[in-house]
Amino acid sequence: TGHKFTGTLKKYTASVSGDAASLKPEGFELKWSFKDLDTDDAKRDAEMIKWLGGADPKGGFKFNKSWTGKDGGQQGSGTLTIHGVSKEISFPYTVKKDDDWVTIDGQVSMDYQNFSLPIIRAMAVMTVDPQLVVRFHVVGKVK
Repeated sequence: TGHKFTGTLKKYTASVSGDAASLKPEGFELKWSFKDLDTDDAKRDAEMIKWLGGADPKGGFKFNKSWTGKDGGQQGSGTLTIHGVSKEISFPYTVKKDDDWVTIDGQVSMDYQNFSLPIIRAMAVMTVDPQLVVRFHVVGKVK
């Protein structure tokens, strides 16, 4: 597309569980519709829906496990589903607690071709890099 852009998931459902004292995660499931992914460009958003197969394409993530990495940081893995294709992904993340509020931050790099999605070409010359970076920031109250 000639430039980088960011999209924000405006609506989703999430279910998170873990140990409130140690902040060790036990479960995390996220589901969304790509119609709720806003890139601040309505034409691009509409083209994305077509690229994903049209109608109301869904996505999801289900946490599998976490561990302490060699660098001492937290690592997690789970199953990401896009375009009806599920793949295992791994990523670093951080967890912070402030009173009853917990914040989880992280990012994962991935290749959208691994989800059976075609390379995006514009004007037969430009292509969208298939390497995507997904950043996540989840805030919730401990119950």
